[in-house]
Amino acid sequence: MPRSATVIGGGSVELDAVAFEQEFNMPVVHEAVRAELAARRQGTASTKTRGEVSGGGAKPWRQKGTGRARAGSSRSPVWTGGGTVFGPRPRGYTFKVNRKARRAALRSALSVHAERESVAVFSASRFTAPSTRMAVDLLDEWNADLPALVLLDESEEAAGKSFRNLPRVAVMPVQDAGVADIIGAASLLVSEAALPALVARAHGTATAGPGTEDEA
Repeated sequence: MPRSATVIGGGSVELDAVAFEQEFNMPVVHEAVRAELAARRQGTASTKTRGEVSGGGAKPWRQKGTGRARAGSSRSPVWTGGGTVFGPRPRGYTFKVNRKARRAALRSALSVHAERESVAVFSASRFTAPSTRMAVDLLDEWNADLPALVLLDESEEAAGKSFRNLPRVAVMPVQDAGVADIIGAASLLVSEAALPALVARAHGTATAGPGTEDEA
């Protein structure tokens, strides 16, 4: 029996079988989520080696006769203010995941929501102007579990502004949503205009936005 999603305001919509009726594939979902979260890391942590800290140009004291341990530089890692050994350096954390695996992970994440009946569709045209109260009423009407993810078309700016201030509710263009965002949400709310784009990404016939890797 084809899976369907509730249309908030009344009725239901049949979901695409390819995008929403797949078996959950834990390995590919895990790989895709790891890759997305790793790509979000800045990788800017940095420490200075003994060659980069200031000072230490002169030998602190003569080699012999002082009764103290010999020392050649105050930049030594064993000195306070000296360099750091094996400290973090700027680096990238991204790694490649094959396109087919990314699409399979996306289909798995969407299928989980469809199986749990935690995906719903709504018309963003009701948001003629930003209204947080209307967004709250819409979530209450569906009785959405939190955290919730709202996926919109890029043109639906008023709806995006309505949801963005709600606690534990994330809102983003459908092209930017990653597997980590979808699988990490307890409820998935998709606008009518964004649903075809989401299905196209699952089929591999659309390209993702700047926040995710290319799906085509």
